Amino acid sequence: MHVHLVFVTKFRHNVFADRRLSRMEAIMRDVCADFEAELVEFNGENNHVHLLVNFPPKVAVARLVNSLKGVSSRRLRQEFPDLMRHYYRANKLWSGSYFAGSVGGAPPSVVKQYIEQQNQPG
Repeated sequence: MHVHLVFVTKFRHNVFADRRLSRMEAIMRDVCADFEAELVEFNGENNHVHLLVNFPPKVAVARLVNSLKGVSSRRLRQEFPDLMRHYYRANKLWSGSYFAGSVGGAPPSVVKQYIEQQNQPG
């Protein structure tokens, strides 16, 4: 099963630059591996990320999302302490909401291409 996920930063703060976005991808890949899932494509802009994940049917999307957001938020804030200036009140990296769309109508290659074409911050 494939799902297209989009996570937005809390208050839409611009926090992602090349180094942070690369580290975020590595963290997300590790979390997916823990769920026996595959991160097929990852990209993002300054204030949000897109993921295309292939996951087994035994995994609930909500559990996967909670783990992806929780682990990535904790690790990124630990590794980049300067992020705390954006989140001194909320102490969270991600907004509470997210987009999850099953990929079935469009072939995964089309969604992958869409994610690849995001304007990565430079």
